[in-house]
Amino acid sequence: MQHRVHDVETLCQYINPTADELAAIEATKAVFRWNITPYYARLMDQDDPNCPIRKQVVPRLDELEPDLVGVVDPLEEVAHSPVKNLIHNYRDRVAFCVTSECAIYCRYCLRKRMVGDADFMMRRAEHQAAIDYIAAHPEIRDVLLTGGDPLTFNEAHLDWLLSRLRAIPHVEVIRLGTRMPVKLPFRITDDLCALLQQYHPIWVNTHFNHPKELTDDAAEGLDRLLRAGVPIGNQTVLLRGINDDAETLRTLSQGLVRLRVRPYYLYQAQLIGGTAHLRTSIEKGMELMEALQGTTTGFAIPKYVLDTPYGKVPLTRSYVQGRAGDHVIMKTPRGTRWAEPNPLPNGEARTLHLPSLPLPDGIATIPTGSDTFVPFAVEREVF
Repeated sequence: MQHRVHDVETLCQYINPTADELAAIEATKAVFRWNITPYYARLMDQDDPNCPIRKQVVPRLDELEPDLVGVVDPLEEVAHSPVKNLIHNYRDRVAFCVTSECAIYCRYCLRKRMVGDADFMMRRAEHQAAIDYIAAHPEIRDVLLTGGDPLTFNEAHLDWLLSRLRAIPHVEVIRLGTRMPVKLPFRITDDLCALLQQYHPIWVNTHFNHPKELTDDAAEGLDRLLRAGVPIGNQTVLLRGINDDAETLRTLSQGLVRLRVRPYYLYQAQLIGGTAHLRTSIEKGMELMEALQGTTTGFAIPKYVLDTPYGKVPLTRSYVQGRAGDHVIMKTPRGTRWAEPNPLPNGEARTLHLPSLPLPDGIATIPTGSDTFVPFAVEREVF
């Protein structure tokens, strides 16, 4: 962590940056910082700017192209936060963003608004306020520790958090959302695993996006967690030019299964400003899921979903109803309908065509800052 790459001179020890990358490093300073662990930097191809590892972490000028500017919180997590950094969107579970620090800053990050921002760091009293909220709501049975990355904390602070959560009788499951097995697998130490064993049931969701990330070091870190009795699921983000082909996704999923990690979700990339070059169409993702079906072990196929303020929507023909121009219309598990702004990339070849629909009045969609997209009022459940 102390030797992370965040200046051009050090970056040049790992890759030969292009003129675009060098210009983007300077131009995006005020938009979203960059940080890469030396371990993850060594996975980048030195000369290929289209390397799937390099594209995840090195800034590109594409990030400054016209996009859905102004969308910094597409899931309206702040609106669902009764106390700082605690997101209560599902009745029986919460996401607790215990830190805003990560070991690397992924360019497509859902929480660009907070990652690396000191204003979102939490003091001990703020952590305690969130724990008190959980304790006061007996319907909460599942707590996800996320961020940032909770494994940036040392064992002493993790012990403090876990012990207080485990002391709440109605908290059945504690989950950790961490990318440490991907970006810094040496963090998965024997001491960490011994600590986690004290507070079972502990589950880990990690985040491998490409087969190149499945290294021997990553496998050793995952094995330590598994031997400590920690089940592991993986959440992949569908990223254009990185993993948006069936063979890459199949190879990734089969590699995870070999390491005893369950492919859990394949996420449609969120509408974060500056990520248009990394987002696919929803039709593309549905095509990929159809291409995977029947070609590998059933539990090696993740569920393709879109996260919305109304919860996660499975992107299947049972939920996706059609396309209204640049929006994809879908029903949600909460009985509402959602219109996801999802323009078709220029030149994208498709075999799957959704029915054409008008954009109905009263359907919920994300405000985009563009006059061509009409934001609709969304009523929120309050728990």
